[in-house]
Amino acid sequence: MATCGEVLVNLLERYGVDQVFGIPGVHTVELYRGLARSGIRHVTPRHEQGAGFMADGYARTRGKPGVCFIITGPGMTNITTAMGQAYADSIPMLVISSVQSRSQLGGGRGKLHELPNQSAMIAGVAAFSHTLMSAAELPGVLARAFAVFQAGRPRPVHIEIPLDVLVENADALLGCEPVSVARAGAAPSSVKQMGQLLAAAKRPLILAGGGAIGGAPELTRLAETLGAPVALTINAKGMLPSSHPLLIGSTQTLAATRALVAEADVVLAIGTELAETDYDVTFAGGFEIPGALLRIDIDADQTVRNYPPRVALVADAQMAAAALLDDLHSRPLPARDSTWGRQRVARLWAELTPAWDAATRAQTLFLNTILDELPGAVLVGDSTQPVYSGNLTLNLDHPRRWFNSSTGYGTLGYALPAAIGAWLGRGDGQPVVCLIGDGGLQFSLPELASAVEARTPIIVLLWNNQGYEEIKKYMVNRAIEPVGVDIYTPDFIGVAKALGCAAESAHGIAPLRAALRAAMDRQGPTLIEVDQALWTQGVAE
Repeated sequence: MATCGEVLVNLLERYGVDQVFGIPGVHTVELYRGLARSGIRHVTPRHEQGAGFMADGYARTRGKPGVCFIITGPGMTNITTAMGQAYADSIPMLVISSVQSRSQLGGGRGKLHELPNQSAMIAGVAAFSHTLMSAAELPGVLARAFAVFQAGRPRPVHIEIPLDVLVENADALLGCEPVSVARAGAAPSSVKQMGQLLAAAKRPLILAGGGAIGGAPELTRLAETLGAPVALTINAKGMLPSSHPLLIGSTQTLAATRALVAEADVVLAIGTELAETDYDVTFAGGFEIPGALLRIDIDADQTVRNYPPRVALVADAQMAAAALLDDLHSRPLPARDSTWGRQRVARLWAELTPAWDAATRAQTLFLNTILDELPGAVLVGDSTQPVYSGNLTLNLDHPRRWFNSSTGYGTLGYALPAAIGAWLGRGDGQPVVCLIGDGGLQFSLPELASAVEARTPIIVLLWNNQGYEEIKKYMVNRAIEPVGVDIYTPDFIGVAKALGCAAESAHGIAPLRAALRAAMDRQGPTLIEVDQALWTQGVAE
């Protein structure tokens, strides 16, 4: 007899799943019955939140959903934060959990791991949460989940399976095939409207977000056809190469860039929420789009949030950009403003670059040193100072190489487990670097053991300023006496070595380069501690 749990694993393989993150428990062992015989790799984190962050990092580099097996009750409450981060950033994640037997759901009998309504608790951080009431429902609910991942706005999906359903006979489902759903194409009438406005624009501009990441080549050609400056959200970095003359980076929160946006007569926003953590990271308000706004998004609801559009199009970003290119190529394009496009972008960078303060320049040099030594690296960031600087100053040559938790939901402790997942998702042996502060690392420090066990040679760059310095500054600037921000700093190198990692300190450019080279020769993870004060001082000297 094939149980529901065994058929689930079989179906996941048919949907292309090759990696699962989870911590086995008495309520999930039936999910593992068929796993050993499958081609799916299993990685065991040290906390269910780590499982969710690993699945998140895997999805961002692999471009397909990360999958987690999670126990009912505490396992689900633990992973909820990671689901919240993925929900905010539109990351595909499939969380499959157990739940009490059907006759005991909501019974309040004090059963092991019992919650009053687990599905309702999770619904706020998922595209949907479904309780599988019979094995026969399995193919249909998986098809729904992958329809979200393939054709909708990708967000976490939760499927909970009662303990008695997990062991139900599912022989009849062994022949079920996966369902593939295509994304929405671009409606010709809306493309024509947008094409007319863009063709007539003298100063067009593009705002692109992570939702457009699959259409990077088309977006680049569209920008070049229009001569339009392009601003990228943090999750869209790399869609235009760093040296592209139309790239204005991820500087939308700065006054100089806002002035440029205000000069545009037509603004095309594609795959972006136009939300605070990309367009107003200082929370000062004031980001305005006075020109005609055109919005393209896979999510109809999102096309009218934050900034109402003149024309909206619900479509896949790649297909929409390609359709707009075809439309524009069929039209005569008028002469543009001669001071716009490349000239205006060059003026912007001439204004921005000298204005970075000393700390931003030092942290940008730190990041560029990493990329000089590891040019193909993926940089996975936490909420920490070099990441804040890099969000503004760093531009990449390819997408899916810079992402972090300082945007959207903004969780601490994300970067370490997400880097593990990113390395597994990338699958090409290129380096993955975790950028994390001493405060954030203490949220997920045990996941170093997971990296050792999974033999993932990630490089953990620990930016140590002995506390929550950014919050301390925030308190001081508001005349609040700092409390709770000067936290105890452990011996990270000693702890890392005890967990099986290589570990050392690097306080200047030359030591950092040497430590990165040494890390690349190892089969397992490396922690490199960077003391903020000493490293900055060493750079200055």
